[in-house]
Amino acid sequence: MKVFFIVLSLLFNFLLITNASATSTLPITLEQLSTRATIIFYGKVISNQVANDDQSGRIATFTEFEVIDLIKGKTGSTHTIKQIGGYHKDSNTRLLIHGVPEFLPGKEYVVFLPEKSVLGFSSPLGLHQGSFSVLTVDNEQIVSSGRNLAEQAQNMNRSVQVPLAVRADKPSQSRLDDFINTVRAYNTP
Repeated sequence: MKVFFIVLSLLFNFLLITNASATSTLPITLEQLSTRATIIFYGKVISNQVANDDQSGRIATFTEFEVIDLIKGKTGSTHTIKQIGGYHKDSNTRLLIHGVPEFLPGKEYVVFLPEKSVLGFSSPLGLHQGSFSVLTVDNEQIVSSGRNLAEQAQNMNRSVQVPLAVRADKPSQSRLDDFINTVRAYNTP
């Protein structure tokens, strides 16, 4: 009987340790992303650099974007975000933070950013929820997040609904222009 309790205790502790490494966030609607973000832009990744961050002492990834369309806030023609984590080649060290999005050079994104932290970090709102890939499908620019965008655009507590046109065959995709116009409409008084 004592062995059974030891095995059960070890199993329980293993399950706690496994779950403790996950990152979870509550779902955020497109309206919440739009109104809570300090900076929103559509941009193309110019570069990613991983380095030891002087301010925090941690490994950080510095992603520089060419800003194609500034949707909200103030920034220059380029904008760099600093996110915790990444693979530092010089020290052969990887700091992986679940949920922190990875931006690939040459790819385009619509990014929703909060104010920078005291240490200068600025991961997208809701981590991966505040990052939308921009793809070209049949010569048309499409925004995709992997989630149903029609549900993202709905908020039942709002007196006026702002529609977001999504593709009927793929509700996780919307035309880039429609998406940007919807985000701008959420920020119009």
